[in-house]
Amino acid sequence: MKAPADSAALPAHARLVARDDVWLEGNAVQQLARVAALPGCVRAVGMPDLHAGRGIPIGAAFAFADRVVPELIGGDAGCGVRLVATSIGRMAPDALERRARQAMDDDPLAECDPRAVFERVWERGARGLAELDGVPEALARLAAAELEDSLRPSGDASPYRAGYEGALGSVGGGNHFLEVARVGALRDPASAKALGLSAGELVVVAHSGSRGLGGALGQRWGGAVLEGDAAEPYLGELAGACRFARANRLLLAYRMLRALGASRASTITGGLDLTHNDVAREAVGGELAWVHRKGAAPARGSDFTVVLGSRGAPSWVMRSCDAEAGLRSVAHGAGRKMGRSEAREKIAARYRRRELVRTELGGRVVCDDPALLLEEHPDAYKPIEPVIESLVEAGLATPVAPLVPVLTVKR
Repeated sequence: MKAPADSAALPAHARLVARDDVWLEGNAVQQLARVAALPGCVRAVGMPDLHAGRGIPIGAAFAFADRVVPELIGGDAGCGVRLVATSIGRMAPDALERRARQAMDDDPLAECDPRAVFERVWERGARGLAELDGVPEALARLAAAELEDSLRPSGDASPYRAGYEGALGSVGGGNHFLEVARVGALRDPASAKALGLSAGELVVVAHSGSRGLGGALGQRWGGAVLEGDAAEPYLGELAGACRFARANRLLLAYRMLRALGASRASTITGGLDLTHNDVAREAVGGELAWVHRKGAAPARGSDFTVVLGSRGAPSWVMRSCDAEAGLRSVAHGAGRKMGRSEAREKIAARYRRRELVRTELGGRVVCDDPALLLEEHPDAYKPIEPVIESLVEAGLATPVAPLVPVLTVKR
């Protein structure tokens, strides 16, 4: 795979994973180079979905030998994706849209004590929902079936007791979404079977994070650079935010599973939950380092991972190759090719509103925000196929199955 021309500006310990046919914004590559040049950075990898953020590139992973840099995670702490595979084969589009809207309007935590909700999910993540009084039985069963996470104990919650539990079960803005998708033609049938995926059946995909809680975490730690024991309080609070985000994605998935009539254990065939924005202690070059993922999906061992498309392009389930050269990470999505203001201007001129709520793949879009309909249009994103092929050619992951959007919710 030939390196993009802009990679010449990167230091020796940084690389771009992108084929020549993947468009990369020059400003994003400059941001990657700037972070790679920070003291203590020993490895930096820009994924094929790399795009510019607010001073920090999105779609990248960075390894620091002796320090944690909270600014690299920012307010996106805990953002990630949950995939739930089902045995449901089809549902009439009108009925699915109607039931999805109803499910999003219902509050499964309405009978729960808000303070108890926050405490349980901060400490226990999605599993904590099973320990609450007033939780619907089907949701409690889903939560109880969650595996124990491998995060460190959650830190001090006192700076975050400000009603954030009210956002649980909501998608949020930006590129976050809740979706029903259909499994396409299998590229790796054995791996698909291991994850519970069958061609033609429906899955739920929830892409969201810790909502306002992550923003508060980012503001609290600002431009700090943390070494040794000084990093422990931040890492504990980050763990709490990641658990909060996982609980949020479980609630979102539960809502869509209800719409599908698939919230029973007998209709759920598998799934996973991945975090795209966190800090983990991992081996890099034979030494332990702090790996910061900023909009990058983990790809450790032979684990499953997911690269998100757009509402008009499939997401892909992939199998990890445990590639240290890629910091055991892959792209978390297709990556933007238009800024939000540019998308609003250009896409409004190209499409009528009724065209915005249907996709070329035959999918539907539920979104009551006119700006988001434009900003998140498929035209604002890179094509997903070159992104996937870039990851394959770089030896970071192998394709398992595409997930073709059927109904995408943005609200």
